[in-house]
Amino acid sequence: MAKEEPSSTSKDLQELQRKLSLLIESFQNHSKVVAFMKSPVGQYLDRHPFLALTLLVFVAMSTVPVGSFLLLVLLTSLAAFVGVILLEGLVISVGGLSLLCVLCGLSFVSLAMSGALIVSYVVVSSLINYWYSPRLRQTDLLLFLSPLPLF
Repeated sequence: MAKEEPSSTSKDLQELQRKLSLLIESFQNHSKVVAFMKSPVGQYLDRHPFLALTLLVFVAMSTVPVGSFLLLVLLTSLAAFVGVILLEGLVISVGGLSLLCVLCGLSFVSLAMSGALIVSYVVVSSLINYWYSPRLRQTDLLLFLSPLPLF
């Protein structure tokens, strides 16, 4: 049994190596990779493998902070948008209630002022009619008060 394990392990390793080489070959034969490797940047990175590995590690390690930052920006923008909508709704609600209170107050003030103006008009017109009306003479008063006219 101990002899079967190394041969089984070597077969597994050979199978893994074959799959890995097929994966690398399919990756290298991809049209976008071929186009990149023909570009000046791809040729430069092909000549400088340490720089290519450094760039690859940098890009791989920077995905988490950049992704976190973009998520923070997205959530902050969403919160600001919702906050603006809520704030705008609050301002409109408070403004509407204030307008309603002012209009109710104005209706009560206008009602009181019109009542005061009507009362003052009646009082002033009665006083003017009383002061400037021709005085009744005593004979006119007797004629006015008697049930039968005097001839």
